[in-house]
Amino acid sequence: METLLKDLRFGIRMMARSPGFTLVALITIALGIGANTAIFSVVNTVLLRPLPYEMPGRLMVLWERQEQIPQESPSLPDFNDWCERYHSFEQAALARRDNVNLTGAGEPERLIARQITANFFSTLGVRPQLGRPFSEEEEKTKAAVVLISDSLWKRQFGYDPSLIGKAITLYDTSFTVIGILPKNFQFYTPADVFLPISFMPDRLKEAREEHGGTIVVARLKPGAGRAEAQADMDNIAEALEQQYPKTNKSVRVTVASIYEDMVGDVRPSLLVLLGAVGFVLLIACANVANLLLARAAARQKEIAIRTALGASRLRVVRQLLTESILLSIAGGAVGLLLAMWGADLLLAAIPNNIPWVKEIALDRYVLGFTLAASLATGIVFGLAPALQSSRPDLNETLKEGGRGSTSGRQRARAVLVVSEVALALVLFIGATLMLKTFSRLRNIDAGFNPKNVLTMTFSLSPSRYSDSSRARDFYRQLDERVNTLPGVEAAAFTRNVPLEGATVTTVLLDGESFTSYGDQRLTVQSMVGVNFFRAMGIPLLRGRTFSEQETDKTPLLAVIDDNMARELFPDKDPLGQHLVLNEGTIRFEIVGVVPHIKHLSWDADAQSKVRFQMYSNYNQVPDQFFAQATQTLSLVMRTSTNPMSLVPAVRKKVQEVDKDQPVYNVKLMEESIAGSMSQRRFVMSLLAVFAGVALILAAIGIYGLMSYSVTQRSHEIGIRMALGARGRDVLTLVVGNGLKLVIAGVAIGLVASFMLTRLLSGLLFGVSATDPLTFVLTSIALTGVALGACFVPARRATKVDPMTALRYE
Repeated sequence: METLLKDLRFGIRMMARSPGFTLVALITIALGIGANTAIFSVVNTVLLRPLPYEMPGRLMVLWERQEQIPQESPSLPDFNDWCERYHSFEQAALARRDNVNLTGAGEPERLIARQITANFFSTLGVRPQLGRPFSEEEEKTKAAVVLISDSLWKRQFGYDPSLIGKAITLYDTSFTVIGILPKNFQFYTPADVFLPISFMPDRLKEAREEHGGTIVVARLKPGAGRAEAQADMDNIAEALEQQYPKTNKSVRVTVASIYEDMVGDVRPSLLVLLGAVGFVLLIACANVANLLLARAAARQKEIAIRTALGASRLRVVRQLLTESILLSIAGGAVGLLLAMWGADLLLAAIPNNIPWVKEIALDRYVLGFTLAASLATGIVFGLAPALQSSRPDLNETLKEGGRGSTSGRQRARAVLVVSEVALALVLFIGATLMLKTFSRLRNIDAGFNPKNVLTMTFSLSPSRYSDSSRARDFYRQLDERVNTLPGVEAAAFTRNVPLEGATVTTVLLDGESFTSYGDQRLTVQSMVGVNFFRAMGIPLLRGRTFSEQETDKTPLLAVIDDNMARELFPDKDPLGQHLVLNEGTIRFEIVGVVPHIKHLSWDADAQSKVRFQMYSNYNQVPDQFFAQATQTLSLVMRTSTNPMSLVPAVRKKVQEVDKDQPVYNVKLMEESIAGSMSQRRFVMSLLAVFAGVALILAAIGIYGLMSYSVTQRSHEIGIRMALGARGRDVLTLVVGNGLKLVIAGVAIGLVASFMLTRLLSGLLFGVSATDPLTFVLTSIALTGVALGACFVPARRATKVDPMTALRYE
């Protein structure tokens, strides 16, 4: 211990004697470790931390799948059949996402709700922090009981502990609060209230073909595995296909780990970023190792004296490693401060679709990672210089003016520079591929004009607006008032806002008969107001759109997209033709054709399974269905001014029609587009930052090596110039030596990039992971930067005075 303390004290003195070296090394290490700490905090929260459920490894989610739909929510009748027949699970629970209006507690608020079976929390192994979950009896009797989230308890009720047993108003009905859930509890996405599944609409509870946004979670029996459960559910699905051939033909069940299901989409992105930031740290290590090798040249006489006085090689290595680890720990501390400072910036950039994003923090695991990374970094960048410096040539080094041997040290520095260039090129290519992807996505033709379009959503209370005439009157009044607001060019209601979800149904040609759901032809069906196409900036290609004269008493009309017109009516005019929906019970006449728009996703590949889009006039919905069909509609507005400036005026108009009606999900259409690209933007932005840092560090490494080389070879350069070498010859010599290293690094980097960029394939759009142009241009750019870093030392070499260089010291 006493020896270690002496080494530490000596190391601190050495750092203080070389403040310039120490500062550069600290900044380099801090950048590498700070970036790694920040990204690891995200990876730890999302990928490494166990899910906050009891024994989460035994939790599975069950999805239905068909040939055209790889993942679909199961219907409640199918779920009930599963529960009666499975053998591999202890229990299974169902949850359905919904929205409810909270009234009577200040300003009305739209809440995210989950309708759940009574065993939902026991299946997850989660207990309320206050109160209790509801019982099976309360579910059967449709008892008006509710559990609320910790966040709702805080913002609406100020953490009032006496809330248990009190009533809140949802659906215009009084619900008794019986429990408050743990802080930060969520199931896939956060929800405000949890209600019995008995409040699910009757049509969804009874129809086997209705897939109402449900998720089924099941807990495996002890000893049962996923493969056994999959075989169990396959048998059940085959039996249901025989029993219900019309609705369950070709319907199978996918059994997936809840962990894989929750994080599967974001894991590749986070692992790519973790690998990229690891490259940055390796480049930083190489840079600091180069600094230590250069510094070792100045300390070779000191080390030779230590050795001559009896210090063993192990003792010298230990001293030098102690200094490097001390340096890395100090750099890690600074890096941790940088990570803490940049945490808010990182959280602001993280897409909302990453689970548990609000829980990301620099906890004890992250601190442990930072400490481990600092120690490992100190060993990695300190070991090579320590081993090199611990073998001095005593005879040569102890001579007065002796330079000692530098060839081994020079080779080590060259290897480090080649490694830096290779790693920097991999990051540079990855960032360029993501940049090209983002550029291609931004230039996609959406089929509509998103500029100055504002969207907001309304969900009417089922009890207050159970009467269709009242619901029609609400939308009619609000439509008239909003369209007369100054600055509003056009406003209309729609059931489906592009990129915000969609209603998908089957479509038949007139005269066709429905066979089964396995052979369905899928289309997005949007109920819209008469001004919808003008509000969204969707051009009319043929025919006409809807008019105010169309009501529930006139024949049903439809506007279709050009995909449907081209594929279903290749040899005839689609105008005047008929389409049939709902298994042949609803018939529409086609009156117009518009472009296919980006509706389900901004990425065109995601829409391949649902190729068609059609629009109907929501005013034509029959009275018996109107209240149900229009319970939730969104308003789209095109404005001539800043759309957000009109939000208060629209809210006021809503309050004039119904003072208890909340407005929610208020956003610009451009925000929806940005949200659909958020994950790619996140990866692209961070890769660009990491690539920029790597490029700078690599350039610094090359500059340092060439400067050191010029200093070491000044005697040789002086001889060359004395023998007649011109400045151009010296410039070519030095730059040529640097170019050899750069070319070696680029060659290795290209091979590594060819293999590693394939990991980005799932994030790319419109560009190959091995795009030749990207590989060539980034290699040229990196070589240019590296040559620039070589040029300054080379230029200095041309100014060496031969007389000074040849003077024997």
